[in-house]
Amino acid sequence: MLSSRAYYGNRRSRARLIRGILLIFFLWTFFDLIRVHRNLVRHHEEVPHTLATPNSKVFLTSIHWNNEKVLREYWNNAVVNLTEAIGVDNVYISIYESGSWDDSKGALRDLETRLDDLGARHTIVMNATTHKDENRQKPGSSGWIKDSSGKQRLRRIPYLSEQRNRALQPLYDLAEETGEQFDLVIHMNDVVFSTDDIFRLMQTNGGEYAAACALDFSKPPNFYDTFALRDSDGYETLMQTWPYFRSSASRNALKHNVPVPVSSCWNGIVVMDASPFYRTNNPLRFRGITDTLANFHVEGSECCLIHADNPLSVTKGVWLNPAVRVGYNGPAYKAVHRNGGDDWLSSFDIVVGLWINRIKRRATFTWMQNWRISRRVATWKSLSKGNEEKGAFCLINEMQVLADNGWAHI
Repeated sequence: MLSSRAYYGNRRSRARLIRGILLIFFLWTFFDLIRVHRNLVRHHEEVPHTLATPNSKVFLTSIHWNNEKVLREYWNNAVVNLTEAIGVDNVYISIYESGSWDDSKGALRDLETRLDDLGARHTIVMNATTHKDENRQKPGSSGWIKDSSGKQRLRRIPYLSEQRNRALQPLYDLAEETGEQFDLVIHMNDVVFSTDDIFRLMQTNGGEYAAACALDFSKPPNFYDTFALRDSDGYETLMQTWPYFRSSASRNALKHNVPVPVSSCWNGIVVMDASPFYRTNNPLRFRGITDTLANFHVEGSECCLIHADNPLSVTKGVWLNPAVRVGYNGPAYKAVHRNGGDDWLSSFDIVVGLWINRIKRRATFTWMQNWRISRRVATWKSLSKGNEEKGAFCLINEMQVLADNGWAHI
């Protein structure tokens, strides 16, 4: 048996060890917190209020469905303000709306009147075809899939891709008819944003990017668009709260509040170099995966696949700018711009987020999900020599179809 002196000596040693571990934990956490807060404040102060290149030609595009409330309360005003700031001679606005059952069309007609008053060039298409109408049509040769009962269902992603491409059509028409080309394409969701948000986003990474995205929020602190966002290693986000990412490159950039290298993003607003849309051979377009691949119960967002198809993604990179945060409603936008935006993350958010992220990175694995998707893609590829998918990192274990009141998983 141990003597009482040895016993108490061991207890004191264990106590010192525990105190040492707790001290290291505290200091590690404290210095992490100080560094993140300092980076948030420093980079928030660097707010551009003008375009880096004053004569940049900008093509603004969006699609809408049942967005009347945000259009009337925020979006229309933001688009008008942005158009004035860029200059009506350097901007074109193209909007495609389809099948809304609220008064989105009325809100867009109001915007159209205001753009006319400005002398701003624009195309606003308002289509009366509803989701119910789309689902009742005769199935076409592509974009449809059979559900478990054998019924043909209209796939959501090819449908959205077609709408986004229709919104881009004036870009191609102007190039063909007049030779006019734009420097940047800005895709905008139905989000609350400011002109400064857009200018900051346009200057991401010194203006060198294939695409630069905001961070979007509907119910902070959770970010919204998990479907399209992939980290620098092509993985889905580890968590919906800060610091989001599994890959060290993406996570470390986020902690420094600098542009984050990612494989794909969308997240409310994305600015893209326009040149790939003008390529003579295989110009960049939105698309879904093929129906034959979708039959294996996989799906990929058109907003991810476009980065996989974009040749500039490899050379100029895709970046998420954590200093640009947009919201799908007023309270969400306000929550991520507290006190001007430099302290939108609380100390609690930072500390808890960092430790949950560390634990999840060590306690969770991606191989099972990756193996499941990879096996399905490999089986599909074996069916035909022509079966290739560059955007395999975009794929998830889902089937998505259009529903009369939105969309559904099957």
